[in-house]
Amino acid sequence: MNTFEEKRSLLIEMIAFSTVDGHLHKKEYEFLAIIANALNFEIDVFNDFFHQELPSLPIKSEFQRVQQFYRLALLMYSDGVLHKKEALAIQQIAIGMGLNPSATKRILKLMNEAPNAIIDPEVLLHVFQEQHN
Repeated sequence: MNTFEEKRSLLIEMIAFSTVDGHLHKKEYEFLAIIANALNFEIDVFNDFFHQELPSLPIKSEFQRVQQFYRLALLMYSDGVLHKKEALAIQQIAIGMGLNPSATKRILKLMNEAPNAIIDPEVLLHVFQEQHN
C-alpha cells in the first residue's frame, strides 16, 4: 500500500464501516485517527475523509486483504460494543474481498474471546493459510 489513493481508499472504507451502526463512537474515531497518522495523513485531511465518498480500490494481495479485514475487525471491537449490523457488514466486506468465510468467522470468534480483541499476527495468518490446504 504505497500510493496516496490506496491509503485513502483503505481509510475511507474504515470510516464507512465505523458508522455502519449509525454512530461514530469516540474510541472508533480515536482508532481511526491512529491509523490515519500511521498512514501519514494530517488531521485535517483525515477529518475531510468523513465527508467523502470515493470508490474503493481493490486490494491486490491476499496478505493486504487479511490486514484490512483485521483492521476493520479491530475497529469493530474498539468501542467495546459489538453491533449486529457491524457483524453482518464485516462478513459481507470479507466476502467481497475474496476472503474465506470460515476463516473470517474463526478470526472473529478468536477476537471475541481474546482480551482487547487482539490476536497474534501469526495466528491470524495461519487461520487464513489453513484454508488453502
